[in-house]
Amino acid sequence: MSLKFSFAKKPSAKNDIAVVAFYRDKMKGAGQELDSACGGFIKHAVSGNKKFSGKLGETLLLSLPKGSEFPRVMCLGLGDPKNLGLLEAETAGGKLFTALNGTGAQKVCILGESDKTFKKCAPEEITAHLALGMKLRSYDFTKYKSKKDKASETLSTVEVIADAKAAKIFTVQEKIAAGVFTARDLVNEPPNILTPVYFADYLSKTLKPLGVEIDILDEKKMQKLGMGALLAVAQGSDNPPRLVVMRWKGSAKNAKEAPLALVGKGVTFDTGGISIKPGAGMEEMKMDMGGAAAVAGTMQAIAARKSSAHVVGIVGLVENMPSGKAYRPADILTSLSGKTIEVLNTDAEGRLVLADALTYVQRTYKPKAIVDLATLTGAMMVALGHEYCGTFVNDNRLWRQMESASTATGEKLWRMPLDEVWRKDMESPTADLQNLGKSGRYAGACTAAGFLEHFIENDTPWAHMDIAGTAWRKSDQPTVPKFGTGFGVRVLDRMISDCYE
Repeated sequence: MSLKFSFAKKPSAKNDIAVVAFYRDKMKGAGQELDSACGGFIKHAVSGNKKFSGKLGETLLLSLPKGSEFPRVMCLGLGDPKNLGLLEAETAGGKLFTALNGTGAQKVCILGESDKTFKKCAPEEITAHLALGMKLRSYDFTKYKSKKDKASETLSTVEVIADAKAAKIFTVQEKIAAGVFTARDLVNEPPNILTPVYFADYLSKTLKPLGVEIDILDEKKMQKLGMGALLAVAQGSDNPPRLVVMRWKGSAKNAKEAPLALVGKGVTFDTGGISIKPGAGMEEMKMDMGGAAAVAGTMQAIAARKSSAHVVGIVGLVENMPSGKAYRPADILTSLSGKTIEVLNTDAEGRLVLADALTYVQRTYKPKAIVDLATLTGAMMVALGHEYCGTFVNDNRLWRQMESASTATGEKLWRMPLDEVWRKDMESPTADLQNLGKSGRYAGACTAAGFLEHFIENDTPWAHMDIAGTAWRKSDQPTVPKFGTGFGVRVLDRMISDCYE
């Protein structure tokens, strides 16, 4: 379903439901005007309802008297206006979509706010982000359903009654939401469809029309370069690997400067290889390309909104399978950096893919900073669950940029420690490095970051986002147990907007 939004100064005649905002038990602006036109009916009905008090996200559907401008009205609680910010507006918008989508309405209008007493933001921002919350919640993935659920497709159009400022804000945010949806779609695709080659072709077809330069390295090019770590992971699969470079040059001035680099792990399916995973829950491993999906979605977002920033995105795309060709525990690999890596477990494969991708982007583009994203360790899920993304950063300024973007977007980051102890823990007695720490199951996310740190050159500012828990989560709908979130797109887009444009 694609929920369409339009902005107008006055409602059209064919809206099934009008949405009015309540701040605790009070209406303002457009809501008051509608209530007056109905002879005070809305306020009277709400005052007698004990289940609606105007708290954030509460909804109440009312049928209006005969002769009213709208057949029905949806009362939406926005809580205390002093505490109402953009994230609260998005939360309310998401709950509003869920409530409206079960009413049978096809077209609704939101009576936007013009009151100037909000403490945290302007009324046009509240209205735009309320609509954004609806847009984000409207996402579903029914591509492979032979029969569509008609009940979930009833709400199709939202008319927002607001000024041009709200429309302008929403237009930008909708482009970012499209990037989030792209990341979600990629994570939700089945692995028999989303092979490394399909993924690479999809990026080319999707991003080139937006002006993103695309370069795809196949296995022959990677062999010539010496990407022994990434290629080792891929060698057990019949689906060949790809490394995709996406370059958005931004403004003419910024294109001459060093870019920001985004690097994503793209293991399109991870069996664990020879160190095979348990069967239970293995279907989740189609989501092991969540980092690459987030990089793709971010590149789409910044290109669609014509960012002035110079950004290069790199994704290493492989499938980790067991076969007679597969790499083995005890193998020693030579990475693009020249460092050798002893393989102790073939299920610690993501760090090998990232190692060569990190080296390639540094030596080719000499970026001013690097952020990599990877569903890297189960240890991070044990530590932070699905709520926070553990983030390892070697530069305080870069962390401040990311932390500020996290606060603004609601994509939660938690800074994790980098330590020389964990760097040394990844050193091998028979090679330069090993792909598992000597500490075994302890500090697994930290030792993985310590491994990656060996591939950061010249003290380049670098952040590693372990999105193992945030790239997907279980749904509150029993029929949709797991789904991609698109995590990373909004926080990276905001950081780019604030700090690199």
